[in-house]
Amino acid sequence: MKTALKILAAAVLLSAAGAAFANDKVMIGEPNWPGAKIVANLLRTVITTRLGGQVALVPGTNPVIFAAMDGGKGDIDVHPDVWLPNQKSLTDKYVDASKTVALSKGSYSGRAGFCVPTYMVKEHKIKSVYDLATPEAQKLFDADGDGKGEIWIGAAGWASTAIHQVKVRDYGIGSFLEPTKEDEAVFFAKLASQIAKKKGVAFYCYTPHYVHRLHDVTMLDEPAFDSAKYKMVQPNEDADWLNKSKITVGDSPKFVHVAYSKSLERRAPDVARFLANIKLETELVSEWTRAVVVDKKEPADVVKAWVAANPKVVDRWLGL
Repeated sequence: MKTALKILAAAVLLSAAGAAFANDKVMIGEPNWPGAKIVANLLRTVITTRLGGQVALVPGTNPVIFAAMDGGKGDIDVHPDVWLPNQKSLTDKYVDASKTVALSKGSYSGRAGFCVPTYMVKEHKIKSVYDLATPEAQKLFDADGDGKGEIWIGAAGWASTAIHQVKVRDYGIGSFLEPTKEDEAVFFAKLASQIAKKKGVAFYCYTPHYVHRLHDVTMLDEPAFDSAKYKMVQPNEDADWLNKSKITVGDSPKFVHVAYSKSLERRAPDVARFLANIKLETELVSEWTRAVVVDKKEPADVVKAWVAANPKVVDRWLGL
């Protein structure tokens, strides 16, 4: 009897989906980091295979995606990987103030900071962020031979990149290491080369991320998070953001949600319910990123296989 009711519920849901999608294609934003790309493909797979919808992926930065979700016109409907508190300025504006964007009820956890290859810890005693703010570190991390070291702080457009630019300055690292910005794929190709030669390299890192499975790296110690010592103004909030920000402690724990335009509650309510209910696990996302980046599998193939193998989990997300 329960099985019959479940099948009937699924049929009703799919029927409703057909009506909801008569005129609407769900547009999922695709930020430029691996976890976001993978989760975007997961959402597309569930919406197309389980809800019978149409989906397109749209590359975009965090501010662009949130502004489009706020508009509610279907230009971009979903942000697949919202890191809080990194993107708090955007959720404050669109989730809390405008109330045009909603966050998934569930989230997975993460952690962010600076990493070095573990041999730098063992051989050169680089254990904390303050160990990067020394003349010795300046020499150890100078990859281009210009007399000053380098530290990768992320890609342009990431909220975390601005955060770590402030940290490099306020920890005193900037006097010895130049903060650099470039696409993640470009930097991690350089990282592999530097590690192969056992050279010094310092970089922004976070979990879940494939780098922890691909290389032996260590996250450096930072002072414990203290809200009184953590003031971050994002570039989208104020042109003078750098001077108005000051961070002298480590980050608080991260929580990662899916965000979606509340216009979907009207245009495609079954999709909105799914996005509200989805809950991912840190280890699962980490495994997916390893499969995509290390094993060179396509994100769509990885998540399609997982969805096919885990129908009960997807059922819960769909409210079945």
